[in-house]
Amino acid sequence: MKKYTVIGFCVEQAGPLALLQDAGRFGVRRLGVTQGGPADLYGWAWANHLAGNPWGAPALEVTFGGLTLVAERELTIAVAGADLGATLDGAELPLWQRVTCKEGQRLRFTAPRNGLRAYLAVAGGFVAEPVLGSVACVVREGLGGFDGQGSKLAEGDRLSVGEASFAGASISEAPQEARFDYRAPARLSLLPGAQVGEFTGQSLFQAFNAAWRVDDRADRMGVRLTGPRLRCRIESLISEGIGLGAVQVPPDGQPIALLNDRQTIGGYPRLGALTPLAASRLAQCLPGQEVQLVAASREGCLAEHRRFLASVATPSVSAYHPP
Repeated sequence: MKKYTVIGFCVEQAGPLALLQDAGRFGVRRLGVTQGGPADLYGWAWANHLAGNPWGAPALEVTFGGLTLVAERELTIAVAGADLGATLDGAELPLWQRVTCKEGQRLRFTAPRNGLRAYLAVAGGFVAEPVLGSVACVVREGLGGFDGQGSKLAEGDRLSVGEASFAGASISEAPQEARFDYRAPARLSLLPGAQVGEFTGQSLFQAFNAAWRVDDRADRMGVRLTGPRLRCRIESLISEGIGLGAVQVPPDGQPIALLNDRQTIGGYPRLGALTPLAASRLAQCLPGQEVQLVAASREGCLAEHRRFLASVATPSVSAYHPP
């Protein structure tokens, strides 16, 4: 716990799914405990950066909207990621920039207009007791969150925040080119995996040339993609560790991209793995949205990720531009 905390917000209306997320829970998958953390690392990182917080500070992941918070004191906030029709006392809230929220004002997230998940960061970060080294909220496992038991926000909850410090703040508004239009077709970088050679030639062509659509069977565990049926010569595998972005192909031939709350092992053959930024982009897609898988090199993906980290860490490096 931070030494200095105060109540920052009171929850007036909870909405369907609002979760506290820091960078994630690492080093515990051997115990069967998943990673958690922000489904959209990109939007989460930018919200914290604009609020002047260091990497890893807990922020609020708001899915779909329907959330209303009342400020208990004057706060400095930033909202990045999806446009969920956020308003402050009825006036449209500027996104991707630092904003002052005065005591008594109502911050409301209504419904998706561009993307699925918005991230609310407050200067000083939200504060909760860590569980297994993290406050990342994983509802299925009953871990993390403001109560330590994996609970999503509920009406009447009071949210603690830490002492604000702008020592790490560099800019108060993200450049226009750093902001996503989540409505556009998504090109998802995929690193081919160990079993990619076991898929038929036609399936590999279809995997990287066909348009896939996001199925309505999607959550923080994973996203099912619908399109041509992919065929693999491997009928069964011994279960092995599953990382973020792993693209499994079950017997029905429809890929499943695994996200932050995924299981820790799996036995379906894999095309490979989406990069963290590609997994983030997929997490912002609504059902029915079109995506394309793009085979990528380790070197290119690593360079892209380093540019992203630099853009939300120091003012001396130009902002990462989404592809």
